[in-house]
Amino acid sequence: MLTRSTVSIARELDEQERGAEAGVVGIRGTGWFLSPRLIVTAAHVAEAMHLSLRDWKDVDLQDANRGTAMAVRIQRVAGSHAEKIALLELKEAFSGALVLQSRMDTLVAEESVASLAYPGGRLRFAAGRFVKYGDEAAFTGTALLEMHDGNDRLVLDHGASGAPVLDCDGRAVAVVSTIITQTINVLSRVVRVSTAWQTPNIVAIPIQALKDFVRSD
Repeated sequence: MLTRSTVSIARELDEQERGAEAGVVGIRGTGWFLSPRLIVTAAHVAEAMHLSLRDWKDVDLQDANRGTAMAVRIQRVAGSHAEKIALLELKEAFSGALVLQSRMDTLVAEESVASLAYPGGRLRFAAGRFVKYGDEAAFTGTALLEMHDGNDRLVLDHGASGAPVLDCDGRAVAVVSTIITQTINVLSRVVRVSTAWQTPNIVAIPIQALKDFVRSD
């Protein structure tokens, strides 16, 4: 059921936009439905796609079963810290969308959480735990999570930004922003790896950033 709540969102940049982003031809992220015409994602995804508050732009939406191009614009950007949430408006409703409920109560340490996302355009699932709310300068206003798919701690990698973080009742509690990684040298190669087990590897934006827009359960 939850697969109908979340979509891959991708946009190919036009020639002018490519000129501003050397070597970048397109942007991919993940979003989820607040209503059949409203998609929640990370603000940096909307910014990288050059989406507008005024103009409609075509974006490719892909769920587990089908893909379609739809006109999208930014309705609002929410949040008072560096990491923010973007609310995207669709010109037409997305057929079959499953709307997620939001939970405004704060998470508690060790609370179980889950996510589904489209890193690389492929549907993946992750599970894990809430560790803490960020109290360091680099993580102020965020929720720090440890999430994985079995031994795969990079499951929520490039393309997963904007994915919902869900509690055990399937309510959205945060939005995936980025994955924490480090690099090590292995046999003269630089290898990108996750953080150590029992430490956070996901930075998310608490859903409370939307508290003035959505009704709490």
